[in-house]
Amino acid sequence: MEDIQQLVAALFTVKSSLDRASRRSPKAAQLTVLQVIAAHPGVSPKAIAEELDLHPSSITRQVQALEDAGYVAVVANQEDRRSCHITLTYAGRDELDRLTQIGMARFASFVADWDASEVQMLAKLLWKLETSKAEVVAQEQRTKGRHWQHES
Repeated sequence: MEDIQQLVAALFTVKSSLDRASRRSPKAAQLTVLQVIAAHPGVSPKAIAEELDLHPSSITRQVQALEDAGYVAVVANQEDRRSCHITLTYAGRDELDRLTQIGMARFASFVADWDASEVQMLAKLLWKLETSKAEVVAQEQRTKGRHWQHES
């Protein structure tokens, strides 16, 4: 259990510092929203808010700023006039690429004195952790509500 406590402490420390950095940098928030839009062309603000677990009003402000900058195109949803579809513009794709490169350079500086094998191992282990976590969550969802299947 001590190893698990150390793992959890390290993960929460890293998550906390990443969250702080994201809150302090408007560009980090822009990058996150641009990444979601790039991955889901025509996405709605509501879907972005759900994916990022943020309040819809913060997404509305972000999308307005991105539209003002020329990074996204916002088109009214013909089926639901209260909503819209958001896609990247060419300038938005360029900005996404630029911000991604800045972020990659930043992370590269964090591990500049690591061996390549250490970076590869950390990545491999983090993906393994995420896969294991997803499997446990999926199993919990499958048995949710079937109390007789849970161990006491």
